[in-house]
Amino acid sequence: MQNTTSGPALIAVAVVGLVVRQQLRTRPVRRTGSLIAPVVLGVLGVAGLAFGIASVDEHHPLTVPAVVLLVASLAVAASFGAARARTVQIWRGPGSEVLRKGTAATTGLWIASAGTHIGLALWTDRAAGAGLLGLVRPIMLLVRVRACRRRA
Repeated sequence: MQNTTSGPALIAVAVVGLVVRQQLRTRPVRRTGSLIAPVVLGVLGVAGLAFGIASVDEHHPLTVPAVVLLVASLAVAASFGAARARTVQIWRGPGSEVLRKGTAATTGLWIASAGTHIGLALWTDRAAGAGLLGLVRPIMLLVRVRACRRRA
């Protein structure tokens, strides 16, 4: 008998490892940056939410608590993004370029935010939960990047 759950678990561990590595790397702070990633992620999140809502039928209607949880999750995403931005070290390098590097607190907040949003997505019904995680990432990314640029 084959264990079919080890594949997704290994992928999840690999993704977490890559994110943690990226958080702790020294990288330049760009004054202006591309909005491609947040826009693509946002479009995918909205599409996921739209498909989730479209799949609602008369036996499983979209509820007010699900919408409230969705809005609360987006507010939590913005809060986590701002908190993570405050934990990033920012300094001037030898060539006067502005550099940034995440700390253990940055990584801890990322893990806490991922857990929080997964929990909220599981708590909501399928309509709201379908696009929840897709909408959270671009909001956190935009808030964090803007806050780091302001500090630079």
